[in-house]
Amino acid sequence: MRNLLIAAGIFWSAASLAAHPEGEYVARVADCMACHTTANGAPMAGGKAFPTPLGDIYSTNITPDKTHGIGRYSYADFEKALRQGIAKDGHPLYPAMPYPSYAKLSDADLRALYDYMMQDVPPSATANKESEIPWLLSARWPLHLWNAFFTDSPQPAPANASDALKRGAYLVAGPGHCGACHTPRGFAMQEKAYDDSDAAFLSGAMIDGWYAPSLRGLNLSAEELKSLLLIGRSKHAAVSGSMSEVVTQSTQYLSETDADAIAQYLLSLKGATPPRQAQSSQRASSSDAGKTVYLRYCSTCHGEQGKGTDDNVPSLVNNPMVQADDPGSLVRIIVDGAETPTTRGNVSFKMPAYRGTLSDQQIRDVTDYVRGAWGNGAGAAQ
Repeated sequence: MRNLLIAAGIFWSAASLAAHPEGEYVARVADCMACHTTANGAPMAGGKAFPTPLGDIYSTNITPDKTHGIGRYSYADFEKALRQGIAKDGHPLYPAMPYPSYAKLSDADLRALYDYMMQDVPPSATANKESEIPWLLSARWPLHLWNAFFTDSPQPAPANASDALKRGAYLVAGPGHCGACHTPRGFAMQEKAYDDSDAAFLSGAMIDGWYAPSLRGLNLSAEELKSLLLIGRSKHAAVSGSMSEVVTQSTQYLSETDADAIAQYLLSLKGATPPRQAQSSQRASSSDAGKTVYLRYCSTCHGEQGKGTDDNVPSLVNNPMVQADDPGSLVRIIVDGAETPTTRGNVSFKMPAYRGTLSDQQIRDVTDYVRGAWGNGAGAAQ
C-alpha cells in the first residue's frame, strides 16, 4: 500500500502539469485512480480485484493504449461506456463500474475527462485480466436486463436549491458516486437509490467487510465534515477502511468550494432512521472482562470515557462504526489496526493491531464493552 501511495503521489504531481487540468480534476473527484491502479502497476492500467458473490472481477486498463486500453475509443464510445456501461465492442460492463452514477456527469465534465484520459495519461501496454467468475455464470447478456431494471435517469435539482446545494448534490450523486458504498444494495446487488428522492440514498451499507455509515442526519459541523473529506480526520472522528483510500486518491484534492458544497448538501439530508437512543446505564454484556481489556490496551489513547483526544484520536462515543448493527468493522480495526490517510501537509496516525496480543474472547469482550459503554447502546457481537 505504501508503494501505491508513493506512486500515486508521483503520478498526480506530474498530472498537475497536465494540458487538461479540468479533466484531471474530474478524474480525481471520480476516484478513477483508486479503482484502476494496482499496488505495483502503472497508473490507470487496471488489474485491481473486486470481489463479487460469483468470483473476483478486475478493473480494466483505461490508459490510452490502443491495444489493451481505451486508445481507440471515440468520444461517443467513451460517453456510452461511462453513461450506459457499454464498452466499445458492445459488451456490457460489470456494474462494479459506477456508470449509473457517472450517467449524471455533465457534458462539459465528461468531455474534459475524455480529453485528459486520452492526452495526459501515459499509455500502458498492460493486458486486462479475465474475471474469475465460472464460465457458466459469466455470460454478459443478463447485464442488459440489469441496466434496464436498475439504472435511472438523472434527477433535476430542486428549483429552489442554492447553487452550493446543487453543486454538492451533483458531486455526491454523480462523479463522487458516494452511493456506491453508502447506499444499501438490493437482491441483484443494485444500489437501492441513486439520488436523494429516495430515503435509502446514502443511508449506510456494508461494503467489502467495512461499514460505510449513513450520511443522512449527520451530527457533525460543516467544518468537521470538510476536514474528514480533505484530510481524513476531524476534531473527534477519523475515517477508516475503504474510505481511507478514497480520501488519499480523491477527496483530498477537492477545492475548498466543492468541499463546502458537499458538506452543505450532506448536512441538508434528513436522517433515514431515528437516531439511536442513549442508554442510561451500560448493558449487562459490557462485562468487567471487556472493561479490563479496554483500560489496559485502549484507554491510554481513547481515554477512560472513550472521548479520545482532539484532532488526534477519534472519540468512541456516539461513533457510527461502534454503533453499527454489524460490529465487523470495529472488530477488524481492533484485530488489524488502522491508519488515517496520508494527505498533502498532514501525516497519518496509526492505531496498533492487536492480532496475536488479544485472544478471540478478549476481542469479543472489549468489542461488547465499547459498543455498550457511554450510552452507545449497540448490540453484542456474535
